[in-house]
Amino acid sequence: MPQLVGKVALVTGAGGYQGIGRAIALRLARDGAAVAVNDLAPVPAVPGSAWGGLNAVVEEIRALGRQSLGLSADISEAAAVDRMFRELLGHFGHVDILVNNAAARPGPDRAPVVDLDEAAWDHVFRVNVRGTFLCSRAAARAMIQQGRGGKIIMMSSTKGKQGAVKHAAYAASKFAVLGFAQSLALELAPHRIHVNSVCPGVVNTERLQAIAQALDAPGTPVAESHARLLEERAAEIPLGRIADPTDIANAVAFLASSESDYMTGASIMVSGGTVLS
Repeated sequence: MPQLVGKVALVTGAGGYQGIGRAIALRLARDGAAVAVNDLAPVPAVPGSAWGGLNAVVEEIRALGRQSLGLSADISEAAAVDRMFRELLGHFGHVDILVNNAAARPGPDRAPVVDLDEAAWDHVFRVNVRGTFLCSRAAARAMIQQGRGGKIIMMSSTKGKQGAVKHAAYAASKFAVLGFAQSLALELAPHRIHVNSVCPGVVNTERLQAIAQALDAPGTPVAESHARLLEERAAEIPLGRIADPTDIANAVAFLASSESDYMTGASIMVSGGTVLS
């Protein structure tokens, strides 16, 4: 029997077709959980895309025989997060697993610090750190009240362990997520609520295209930037390939399951060997 039968999970940032969030949501559903999925908007604002966003992910989960719910909300806004959790708890009655996957889209923040605008820095922290805090706080409050334990899983990054050129805002935010996760893990341990983190390396998602554009010269065709970045990054990875979203989902599934019940405050590196600790 799948391990997560009877559990309710919320995965933020899960509306993208090729995203980590969707892969996590589908994996948790296959493992037996009812899964609520969140994103900023019901349908991603991608010109020319026919992908149905949150509604499509909800239908995929239901096709697996699991209950699902789509929740569009800006996780950086406290009122929006509170509304999202009220709707989640009103629909399912409880929450057992939170996956903090939502993150700021790469863009103007991918610049040298001497050229980095304050607004770009603030946006990254507002989503990556404030949003993670707000969702974790809401989930922790619910889990403590329920008295049945729980799992809170943070999505950090290899850049949360090791900085990089033109990634100052992103790296700083992901370092912050790990520090927050460790503190929260100690606070929630008496309640049997486990808090752990996953640190992906390069993953072949829609975000990778945005990163390629942000790092390349203005006006470079998207396909060209993407192909170049794929080739460059794959050559740097000891295991010889860029991660697929399912690679990250597998690590999250382990942390969401009872098999990780003696782990809290830990971070799992899923980078193909590029960063080891």
